Amino acid sequence: MARIYVASSWRNVFYPDVVASLKAAGHEVYDFRNPPHGTGFKWTQIDENAPNWTFAEYSDGLHHPLAERQFAADLAALEWADTCVLVLPCGRSAHTEAGWMAGRGKKVICYIPQMEEPELMYKLFDAVVSTPAALLAALG
Repeated sequence: MARIYVASSWRNVFYPDVVASLKAAGHEVYDFRNPPHGTGFKWTQIDENAPNWTFAEYSDGLHHPLAERQFAADLAALEWADTCVLVLPCGRSAHTEAGWMAGRGKKVICYIPQMEEPELMYKLFDAVVSTPAALLAALG
């Protein structure tokens, strides 16, 4: 069984089912929405106006204790995991996490449950799949 870091977005509607199906298949899964230390991180926990921050405010926010705690938890989970499942659609952080994992020589599977614009650089990953069955098969 794999130790899986699921990289995605808070807005991804497929994410909960992916986490549940991976756990049901017997894999250990890091769930950033429900990390071991409590609730997942959102910038609005620091400041409700975070979506409208200036760059200086954003730079300061990166050093806020809540941001530091979640970054440490996510980085520890990335180091712990042997596999990353990138669940689309997602944003910059998830792609950064998947790229970090690929760069460390860890297995990365891109799961695209709803077709999006093709992306050439997903060839860096071990597999690109579109169904839950194909995702589980790619995990081995």
